[in-house]
Amino acid sequence: MAKKSTTKKAPGRKKASTAARVRKPPPPRSAAASARDKKTAKRIETLASGVVKSALGGREPKIEIPTRSLSNTSWNKSRRILQMGSASQERQLFNLGQAKKFMQTMLQAQGVEELIEANKTLSLRGMFYKGLHTIAGTKEKTFADQSESDTVLEDLEVGLGSLREELHIFAKKAGTMVGNITIIDSGDEINCRKMGSGGYAIPSIVEPDVIQFKKCEADFILHVEKNTVWSRFNEDRFWETHNCILTEGGGQPPRGVRRLLHRLHNELKLPVYCLLDCDPWGHYIYSVIKQGSISLAFESERLAIPEAKYLGIRAIDYDRCGLTDDVQIDLNDRDITRAKQIADYPWFQGHKGWQKEIKTMLASGFKMEVESLITKDISYVTEVYVPERLAAEDWLS
Repeated sequence: MAKKSTTKKAPGRKKASTAARVRKPPPPRSAAASARDKKTAKRIETLASGVVKSALGGREPKIEIPTRSLSNTSWNKSRRILQMGSASQERQLFNLGQAKKFMQTMLQAQGVEELIEANKTLSLRGMFYKGLHTIAGTKEKTFADQSESDTVLEDLEVGLGSLREELHIFAKKAGTMVGNITIIDSGDEINCRKMGSGGYAIPSIVEPDVIQFKKCEADFILHVEKNTVWSRFNEDRFWETHNCILTEGGGQPPRGVRRLLHRLHNELKLPVYCLLDCDPWGHYIYSVIKQGSISLAFESERLAIPEAKYLGIRAIDYDRCGLTDDVQIDLNDRDITRAKQIADYPWFQGHKGWQKEIKTMLASGFKMEVESLITKDISYVTEVYVPERLAAEDWLS
């Protein structure tokens, strides 16, 4: 008699357990974070309530947003930082020129409220996609591109009087650190003395409830402009030989890097020295680190470091370091215009050292990068240039 077929059925997908289908509760908040979130949520509620009350009262819904511009920014000479003024602009729902911005602002405020409720964070890119959709009955999208979304989020910051971190939003990582310090990052202990060739990637959110300083023997911070220069200092273990913390910001340092420098300087009392290119853009980077920026003047108190020092590279280094014309990069019209603008900044106007620095660069007709010192020797910048500048206290402030 033929055997009965015993062909096995292909295993099907197991039904997900009830426990797996239940959404996990959000991670617990610290007391400080919880209080901060309640404060931010209350401000969003107040914003929304104002719009609702206007609509129910037969008045046009509108919101006030502080103006982020040069005309609404002032230089506080006694505090040595840029500060935002009191000017503001209205966004009206029934104004054709303002209706879209009004909608975008309320849409992003709703997104922030959802993040706070879920106790989660999103990137700037994530917030763009979270709010992106086609408006019902039209072919119009809520945002043309991410730049529109980013601008609205910055407006929302100043409108609510809340920092981006308090809105649960972060930017991409764009900075690195290594040196004689141990930190706690979201509960994990990070020994910045043992970070290999890549270093510790500085996150966008570095507030005290995320980053804590555990052990620090460093005497100062050396901030360099680019990763290429940072890699030379790290490979030569400059931070170990000179007992410091070494950071870089990928050119114009993002908020996370500036905020971390500010915290290290103020909380650990570490001096900050900046090694940047000898060009208008290096000078501007120093200005932003030291005084703050126009677009983020509302955050100067937690970002600016008025005591930061400009270590170099300087216009006089071409002669005193014996460099050749191979390192000269001609100043173009844009460079010249930008240099003159920087020379007119109130904090540089009355500073003889900076006026001389910029005039010398303009008179020479060329700019130089920190990497130009490699023409002397591969490690000239780490073994000669910076140690000599530090020993002689030869810097601009």
